[in-house]
Amino acid sequence: MKLYAPSTIREIKDKYDFRLSKSLGQNFLTDKNIIDKIIEESFIGENDLVIEIGPGIGVLTSEAAEHAGKVIAVEIDRNLIPILQDTLKEYDNVEVINKDILKTDLNEVIEQNSVVNGQPLNSVRIIGNLPYYITTPIIMKILEDGVKADSITIMMQKEVADRIKAEPGKKVYGALSVAVQYYCTVAHVASVPKEVFIPQPKVDSTVIRLDIRKEKPVELKDVKIFFQCVKAGFGQRRKTMSNSITGVCGLSKEQVGKVMESIGIDSGRRAETMSIEEFAQLSNSVYDMIRG
Repeated sequence: MKLYAPSTIREIKDKYDFRLSKSLGQNFLTDKNIIDKIIEESFIGENDLVIEIGPGIGVLTSEAAEHAGKVIAVEIDRNLIPILQDTLKEYDNVEVINKDILKTDLNEVIEQNSVVNGQPLNSVRIIGNLPYYITTPIIMKILEDGVKADSITIMMQKEVADRIKAEPGKKVYGALSVAVQYYCTVAHVASVPKEVFIPQPKVDSTVIRLDIRKEKPVELKDVKIFFQCVKAGFGQRRKTMSNSITGVCGLSKEQVGKVMESIGIDSGRRAETMSIEEFAQLSNSVYDMIRG
């Protein structure tokens, strides 16, 4: 069964009297080339565990099951569960979980599936076509929870992907760019036009792969202070960094000036010009100031 075919999607909707939920951001992919690209660029192996976020009717799930040791599909919409049980019935290596991904302990899921095909689990690959309205919370939950995955290959709104990939100096570079790039390296997988979805969304999409770093790109004395500085810096983009971080950890403007001077960063700089390395220097200096 070609689950990606528009005729199949219509048949399934009619058979189960299923109505797509706008509130859950449901859009089903119909382009086999893009599906194949997602699977290929996820580097799924036969002893790997795949966790899919939002399987829909099982378009990506069925393809992943052909390559993976096991696939766990996490679907929030209970109305899709009987459909998935039907469309995926030929695969004995797929488990469908009716849960909210934001309330799911993925490390527990991974621990419960530490043996695949009678062998120790090799890698954990997260895939999915994310609902646009909760893309950022899902990504940050996975990263901040320290989920023991190797990569996250996901489709999202092009605008969000552009922000995640952005480098210092770019207009769309921001706190999300710094946060994701702190935890991951980012690779572009595919550009996806809005015309290849049912129903058709209003915007184009992008597939990216986030390879979770084994070692972070910078050494931090305090991760919390690092992200406080990043958040404050981008909180009011028109302000200079010295003005933006005044008040962080209770620092006065005079103390901030000393912090900036100690690391050789011009107090007139703005957050969008600062690299992860410079944010690390800044936060480490703030740490030294409040500890001193």
